[in-house]
Amino acid sequence: MMGSKIDDLVPLEELISLREKTALITGSATGIGKAIARRFAEAGANLELVDINEKGLDEVKGELESYCVRVNIHIVDLSKKAQIDSLWEGLSGKEPDILVNNAGIYPSKSFLDVDEVFLDKVMGVNLESVFWMCQQMIRRRLKKGGIIINMGSIEAVMPLKEGLSHYDASKAGVMVLSRALASEYGKHGFRINVLVPGGIWTSGTKSLALEAIKLNMNVVKSGIEYDMRTPLRRLGKPDEVARMALVLASDLSSYVNGALIVVDGGFLSA
Repeated sequence: MMGSKIDDLVPLEELISLREKTALITGSATGIGKAIARRFAEAGANLELVDINEKGLDEVKGELESYCVRVNIHIVDLSKKAQIDSLWEGLSGKEPDILVNNAGIYPSKSFLDVDEVFLDKVMGVNLESVFWMCQQMIRRRLKKGGIIINMGSIEAVMPLKEGLSHYDASKAGVMVLSRALASEYGKHGFRINVLVPGGIWTSGTKSLALEAIKLNMNVVKSGIEYDMRTPLRRLGKPDEVARMALVLASDLSSYVNGALIVVDGGFLSA
């Protein structure tokens, strides 16, 4: 095979290591983003953690002290491009090797009730911020390459819950954008992939569970349908997504580019 030796075996410890790498993770104060930060720190990565939740970021930083990696936190409203630009200007000269666009919001609202302000906010956080973050990363590392992991959703593939048409559209946009960038910038040394989580037990799903307890029948119906369709018969854990993020960030996936990696307990295949 051109450009490679079939029998070159790199030790597993080296393949999974993120030592001497820096990862920027958005939405890292809670849930999946927090779990990714923990796994990346365990693998030796220095971290630039981004969220609008300052208290949550402070707590995460404290929890990661035992890993002996550098952790910087940044309070950023990702719906505002000016704040994204300021973030990257502050990183100038020390741009991350790995970018994880995990931040997202999923407020429920009937399609007929969605107005411009609401849609702008959802698209701003979920899709436009990913666009601008990827643009900054690629522009600044065009001669060095890098790794980008974007967060999709099974809702963008097979909508289940009512009142999330805006969210579904934003995540579909993320998935298409990622594959377009993977195709265009692979030759520049970028690997760009998408994680596609199913139902994951986070603070957001906990709030939905509370709605179900109050007998919101639409929520109860969605929950039952999801459970019945999922072969593993349970929600996933944030760390189960984080483990796959570590695979995509490391040399374990050195030939993976433009992929949609589904972590859903088998929901989409059932």
